[in-house]
Amino acid sequence: MFDLLFTCRDSVARHQLAPLLDARICFLQHCRECGSPRGTLRRVARELLVVIDQLQLLPEGEVRSEDVEVAAHRWAYRQPSHHRLKNAKKIKRHFISTATRWLRFLGRLQAPPTAWYQILIDEFASSMEHDKGLSPMTIRGECGHVRRFLARHCPSSDRLSDLSIRQVDEAIAQKLRRDGCCRASVGFYAASLRAFLRYAERKGWCRQGLAAAIMAPRVYQHELIPCGPPWEVVRQLLENTSSDCCRDIRDRAILMLFAVYGLRSGEVQRLQLKDLDWDREVIHITRPKPRTVQQFPLAPTVGEAIRHYLQEVRLQHPSRHVFLTLRAPYSPLSRSALWKVVSDRLRPLKLSVRHQGPHSLRHACATRLLAQGLSLKEIGDHLGHQNPKSTSVYAKVDLVGLREVAEFSLGGLL
Repeated sequence: MFDLLFTCRDSVARHQLAPLLDARICFLQHCRECGSPRGTLRRVARELLVVIDQLQLLPEGEVRSEDVEVAAHRWAYRQPSHHRLKNAKKIKRHFISTATRWLRFLGRLQAPPTAWYQILIDEFASSMEHDKGLSPMTIRGECGHVRRFLARHCPSSDRLSDLSIRQVDEAIAQKLRRDGCCRASVGFYAASLRAFLRYAERKGWCRQGLAAAIMAPRVYQHELIPCGPPWEVVRQLLENTSSDCCRDIRDRAILMLFAVYGLRSGEVQRLQLKDLDWDREVIHITRPKPRTVQQFPLAPTVGEAIRHYLQEVRLQHPSRHVFLTLRAPYSPLSRSALWKVVSDRLRPLKLSVRHQGPHSLRHACATRLLAQGLSLKEIGDHLGHQNPKSTSVYAKVDLVGLREVAEFSLGGLL
């Protein structure tokens, strides 16, 4: 392995004589199988020696994440510093990343202690799934709100049993003041706390009456207008990705799925290779909320963009997800990475839109379909809405239709 990475005999000998030889070789082979290039493998090989030295690793035994953090800081900010050391934060980040990946690969990274409230959240999630039949996306959002609330305001189980409505009100107010959330987001947060505390009251985990006393900000129905970039801006985004750069080729396919089909970020993230039926020229989309699979014709421009990405950019990888990261270790794109794909291209345009992520392109898609004369029912089916009320909000952006209503004469009816 090392004679393939290094040309200097002294370097090869130093790596072969260092401790934990087999463990290092297995990890480097794993990195190579994941697609890491030779330069990355050389850097990782050198960092493994530093990790062994700074952590004083033995052949056996687990290592805590806290120890990795301390060793990384000690190495990055050592004195006297190396003459090539210019970015200590980057050195520390590389140390933590390499050490964590290696120790986790070896099964020697000690799992962090489970928070006391995790059992309660798991039981609450199971109740939402089996008793209420909620979708995994809804359950994940509800549990995320509850987890952040308990971590910040209830560090122990005693604090939950003594929880007062004043503390809950202060937590909701902090979402407005300190976190800067809009009233709609605070409303969702309060609804999640209300659902959890109602369940906690039945289980006897907290005082009675807390859930009923929760007051959320007033949110008016259809208060805001769906705000997305104009279709001319969407065309500009696609034109900006018409180069042969690997990132542009991948991002062009992603942007088209968001703009043409109005997909959610989770739907693009879960897209599998088997969902693309090239013979029939259709694409299958798994809708998370109605939990159904919807079939669309594969538009020629979208199909060509995806095919170009699969043939020219995407590497052969065991994962069946369509979109992968561009750098090793290669893995499926996360929802946050997809948000960044759109945000990095929308923000420089300095548009006056509230959302800079994939959902703004979903709004742009719906607005364009409305301008083309499609009915709200057709738009709702295209977007995968289960409830017609979710689509009715787009009636407010139908300026042509609203203008016709305003100009309609009621003289003959009065």
